[in-house]
Amino acid sequence: MDNERKYLYDALMERLDGKLEGDMLVLPGGFSIKAWFDRLKEDKDLKIIVAVFSVYHKDFDEPIIEPVDTQGKTLKEAAGAAVEIFHAALWRTIKQAEEHREPVHVPVELLGEHYDFDMYCQSLVRMGVDTNKEPVSLVKFIMDVIPKYLGSKKYYWLRIYLAKHKDKKVIEIRLNGSVCVELPAYFEEFVDEEMDGSEHVECEKQYALFVQREDDKCPFSKDLVMDIAAETIDRMADIQDAEDYEGMIRKAELMAGDNKNLATEIRILIPEIFAKMTLGTREGDSLFLVAPDGESSTEFKKSQLRSYFYVQQAVLMYFKTKPDKEKVRRIVANSASYKAYCRAMEKAKEEGNDIKAEDLYVPGISYRIDPGNYKVW
Repeated sequence: MDNERKYLYDALMERLDGKLEGDMLVLPGGFSIKAWFDRLKEDKDLKIIVAVFSVYHKDFDEPIIEPVDTQGKTLKEAAGAAVEIFHAALWRTIKQAEEHREPVHVPVELLGEHYDFDMYCQSLVRMGVDTNKEPVSLVKFIMDVIPKYLGSKKYYWLRIYLAKHKDKKVIEIRLNGSVCVELPAYFEEFVDEEMDGSEHVECEKQYALFVQREDDKCPFSKDLVMDIAAETIDRMADIQDAEDYEGMIRKAELMAGDNKNLATEIRILIPEIFAKMTLGTREGDSLFLVAPDGESSTEFKKSQLRSYFYVQQAVLMYFKTKPDKEKVRRIVANSASYKAYCRAMEKAKEEGNDIKAEDLYVPGISYRIDPGNYKVW
C-alpha cells in the first residue's frame, strides 16, 4: 500500500476500529471498506483531494460507493477530513440500519407483489452552508415517489448530492450506484431558491438505506445474469443469419435453466443498453411491460428490475475490451430505441430540421414477455 493511501486507512481505523487486511479494512458485522484517492492536487498551501470509500457486505448486490471532496493543509489532514465526511454521511446511516434505530416504514407495490421496507435516514452533511440556516431533510422531497423505485432486493441505498456555485449547480441522485435521471427535477426549486453558492461552493448530501423486512427470495444470482449476458453479447455481436440468432437464444435459455423469462429479459435489454450508451439520446428511468395483446402496457422503473443493472454492468465490461465498432453496430441495430432514433432523424431531415441526438428523449424501454407466469424480480 502506498504511503498516500495509508493516510485514509489510518484515519478510518482511528474512527471505526477494524482490522486492515491487505487493502481492505474488515469490520464487525460483515462489513469491509476499500479506500483510495481518485484525485489529488495542490493549490498554494492546500492539498485538494477526492477520496473514494467503497463499502462491501455479503447482502449487498453492489458495494456502496461514497466519493468525498475535501482539502487540508497536509494530506493527512485532508484524509482525516474525508473520513469524517464519510462517517457522517454514510457510516452513521449504515449503523442506524444495523441497530434498527428509528426505521420509517416504506411499503412497495410492484406488479401485483407487495414488499415492506424500513428506511434509515438521519444524517445530513452540509458544506459551505450558513450554519444559521435550518437544515432540511432532502429525502422528504421524493418520499412520495421513492416506492416507485424500490423492487425486491434486500437492500437499496439512495444518495442525494446537491451543489451550487454561482451559476453552476449539480443535482445527482443515485440508487444503488445508478443515476436516476428523473429525480433531480424534485430538487430544482430547492437548489435555485434555498442554496446560495455566490461566494463559494455550497453542497448538501444525504443517504438513505432501505432494508426489506423479508429475505431476498430471487431465484437467480447476479453472477448468473452477468454470465448469461456476457455469453449473449458475444454471440449477438457475431450473428450472421437466423441460425446464429436461434443458437444465441438456445444457449441463453440453457444457461438460465428454469428461468426462461430471465433469458428473454437479458436478450431484450442488451441492445437497448448498447443503444443508450452509444446513440447519445437522453433516456428516462422507466420500463414499460407490454401486455400480450400488444395494446396496453404497465410502467415501472429500471431500478425495480434487478437484471437491468446486472446486464448494464456486463455491457460496461464488454466496452472495456474495446470491441470492434462493427460488432457494436450489429448489437445496437437490434434495439427498438435505435429504430425509433432513425425514424426521428429521418423525419427531421425531411422537414428540414437540424436536430442532434441529445435533443431526443426516450422515456424508457418497452418490452414484452408472453408467458403468463412472468414475475419482475
